[in-house]
Amino acid sequence: MAESMLRVLLVDDEAPARRRLRDLLDDCGSALPIQVVGEAQHGREALDLLQSAPADLVLTDIHMPDMDGIELARHLLKLSHPPVVIFTTAFHEHAVQAFEVNAVDYLMKPVRVQRLLGALQKVPRLKPVPADKLAQLPASARRFLSVTERSRVVLVPLDDIVYLKAELTYITIRTAQREYLLEESLTKLEGEFGSRFVRVHRNCLVARDHIRGFERRVNDDGDSHWEVLLNSVTETLPVSRRQQVVVRDVGRDTTA
Repeated sequence: MAESMLRVLLVDDEAPARRRLRDLLDDCGSALPIQVVGEAQHGREALDLLQSAPADLVLTDIHMPDMDGIELARHLLKLSHPPVVIFTTAFHEHAVQAFEVNAVDYLMKPVRVQRLLGALQKVPRLKPVPADKLAQLPASARRFLSVTERSRVVLVPLDDIVYLKAELTYITIRTAQREYLLEESLTKLEGEFGSRFVRVHRNCLVARDHIRGFERRVNDDGDSHWEVLLNSVTETLPVSRRQQVVVRDVGRDTTA
């Protein structure tokens, strides 16, 4: 296999769209050596494939079930060698302005062979799209957080997260089954998922759906404080004095 071979992964939930891209890549093959390393129906499948079959380029649709293309691109940045991502989209022209403003490459559907070839020829000069630019693109909220374990990217569904707790330079993700370590900002996560989590302490966000209730505890010094009772895990979490308003606001919802 020639060293200059461009390895491409196709991601689209519609099989006809993937077949069309394969045909177009075949048409581009005379001008550029291309190897299609695989196909995926959604972002999670693509991430799994890339961890065993690396690619230089991911051609991905944006709107897909389970995980859309923009969220996929964010998780791909956790790979040791992230591929370049080019989005394929049926967005109306005015909706792709964010892509142009952020210098993110995209192909409008139906994809044309000359436009595709031009995009492929730029790949060696491109770098993966940074997370801050991806955050500016029109997409649904993330459904997963991604962590790196033993050189693999592991997805943690947001629905499974009981709490997020800042610990020195990392965040502990707690699910009913286990803990994960995440390198992200707790403040940014609160801004992104504020409707899903509530801050009970300066270093802790708790998933509203996992709050069973609150209980007042007295420590050895005789001082009392509130603690959060959680579904799925036996441990409890202290509520800081500054955040005690959540006992009233969230407690009302849990007892309604």
